[in-house]
Amino acid sequence: MNAKEYVAQIKQQVEQKDPNQPEFIQAVDEFLPTIVPFLEEHPEYIEKNILSLLTEPERFFQFRVPWQDDAGNWQVNRGYRIQFNSALGPYKGGLRFHPSVNLSILKFLAFEQIFKNSLTDLPIGGGKGGSDFDPKEKSDSEIMRFCQSFMTELSKHIGPNLDVPAGDIGVGAREISYLFGTYKRLREYDAGVLTGKPLDFNGSLGRTEATGYGLVYFVKYLLQDLTDSFKGKEVFVSGSGNVAIYAIEKVQELGGKVVTCSDSNGYIYEKDGIDLELLKEIKEVRRARLTEYAKEREGAEYHEGSVWKLKAQADIALPCATQNEIDEQEAKQLAENGVKIVAEGANMPSTLAAVQVYHQNEMLYGPAKAANAGGVAVSALEMSQNSQRLAWSKAEVDEKLDGIMKNIYETCRDTAEQYAEKNNFMLGANIAGFKKVAKAMLMQGLV
Repeated sequence: MNAKEYVAQIKQQVEQKDPNQPEFIQAVDEFLPTIVPFLEEHPEYIEKNILSLLTEPERFFQFRVPWQDDAGNWQVNRGYRIQFNSALGPYKGGLRFHPSVNLSILKFLAFEQIFKNSLTDLPIGGGKGGSDFDPKEKSDSEIMRFCQSFMTELSKHIGPNLDVPAGDIGVGAREISYLFGTYKRLREYDAGVLTGKPLDFNGSLGRTEATGYGLVYFVKYLLQDLTDSFKGKEVFVSGSGNVAIYAIEKVQELGGKVVTCSDSNGYIYEKDGIDLELLKEIKEVRRARLTEYAKEREGAEYHEGSVWKLKAQADIALPCATQNEIDEQEAKQLAENGVKIVAEGANMPSTLAAVQVYHQNEMLYGPAKAANAGGVAVSALEMSQNSQRLAWSKAEVDEKLDGIMKNIYETCRDTAEQYAEKNNFMLGANIAGFKKVAKAMLMQGLV
């Protein structure tokens, strides 16, 4: 069987096993065709049927999470943890609390996490978890009770040398704190069992900023290869959480101008540039909607709907909100707007059709598993600090992050060129990430 036939067989196998998991199928479909050139050179991976193992989680847990609201009523949510692949180290990946969470979304996130973590060159495997619980408009007491119930079950399946969760959408320092406190009460104290902790108890400086900063560092090195920089560039950003806020901060620091941000209802367009301090005040302190930003900032336009429908000039797009936020038509609009670089801060924010549009228009595309790996990289650095009972300075962490993102960019670039696909960073990221994981699985006896 040749590589193309093998990949087609695996694709069909996944679709037959999990027909009702569209996000997971999408992630697999994006990945499989790009590794054909590598499999053609290494038929031993076909002979060992490595992709059948790699597309099947090692294990996953689904559990009920009962909790009591402030009115004394009992509520029930679903909790999940996907432990997808441990060939390179303990399972590592965030917890997401959002109404959209289901098995398909978490499997796609965990599958992507395998290769993202591999690209960091740090000893971590791939996992993901979360719940369909929505922390929005919940009191601190309700969130605390939910987190305590969630961790009561999750604590049976994680540990600093087994599985180390972190935060994701809906899970910030507050939620991690409640989860950590519950784990500590139920089991022995171990600072390394969760990452994204507050600085007051073994968190890492620079972790909050890491995904956004790392995304911009990836693009910075891409621009350097083009003998260019962020200076004077017009940048579209979606989202207004940690990833978006700190991507905006770093772009501005490097001389670029970010003119958009968004939330789940709509977006801000400000042609003179986003006021970062006001954005932080509204999203991090008040936890308010972007309509508040528009009320307080003269010249800021608020529009309902997707920011990617905006017709305005831009050089770079950084989607930092959620999966599949850019479809084919919106990708075409980006091309019409003059966008030359799309780098993903969110996980799989571009549909497969959108990615094809990027390639057709010769837009340089940094896929999420490479471009947004800064968050998990600094999570792994937090694990190292916890193991050594040390706390590194923010400058030390940022320097390490910059170096990791430089290495990821160069690995994607060089791997793409090795397979005669210059500037195809998706192919470069997928082959480089897969190569390391598959080799480890083979050497360990297909585990």
